[in-house]
Order: sequence, then structure tokens, then C-alpha cells
Amino acid sequence: MRTFAIITLVLLLSCKKKEEVSLIPVIELKSVSETTVVAFDNEIRVELAFTDHNGDIGYADPDIYSVRVKDSRLEDFDWYHVPPVTPDLMELDVSGNLTIILNPLFLLGNGEEEIASFTLQLKDRAGNWSNQVTTANITIVDSL
Repeated sequence: MRTFAIITLVLLLSCKKKEEVSLIPVIELKSVSETTVVAFDNEIRVELAFTDHNGDIGYADPDIYSVRVKDSRLEDFDWYHVPPVTPDLMELDVSGNLTIILNPLFLLGNGEEEIASFTLQLKDRAGNWSNQVTTANITIVDSL
């Protein structure tokens, strides 16, 4: 009887609670191609690292957007399309990099330069929003 109790105790102590895996995507800012751009001229490439435990990032339909970008100078978001990161929309544990090419920047006022930062966030097909990441300041200079 004592052996049975010891075996039972060992089994109970060796059982681990199954870890909960978050289905919310996580992003990290890896790089920004430019810190100074000429208005209407240069493109800015923002590279993000992502992790998603069910792989439901991106859409086959190019008219559906899944990344929103907030220019610190503006109130509204710009939206960007991301294609599916898994083949045939399979549910897989995935990680990788995404490159978002921002629309050409412009000056809002009459000055010769402005400073802006950009906050990015990714939404998966289930409607879960990732964490937000924000770029360092980017200087936009007049093209004239």
C-alpha cells in the first residue's frame, strides 16, 4: 500500500499543467530603412518580426488590410495588406518577418521639415490585435 502511495505521489508531482498558448500575434520592430526622407520622394521600409501560434496572419484578398499604421501627426490610420503567411491558410505555429513599405511621406505644414513617428499594429484573421510597436522619429524635409 505504501508503494502505491509513493507511485501515485510521484505521478502527481511529475504531471505538468499544459501551458496555455496565446493566439494573439506578437510583433517586434526590427528596422526602419530611413530616418530622414524627402517629402513625396523616399519610401520607408519598416521590417517587423512576428510570431503567431495559429498562423492566421494575412489575407488572400488584397482588398482586406491587416496592418494599421498611425502617423503621429495625423488622427487616422493608414492600412496595409499582408498576404497569408501559411500555405492554404493552414493553422501552423509561425514566426518570420514582414516588410511594410509606407506610402510616400509629405509635409503637413508650411515649414521646411517635420518629425513623425509611426505606430504599427497587426490584426489576424480571428480579429486579434497584436501589440503595438513605434518607430523612432523620422525627419521629413521639403523637396524644394
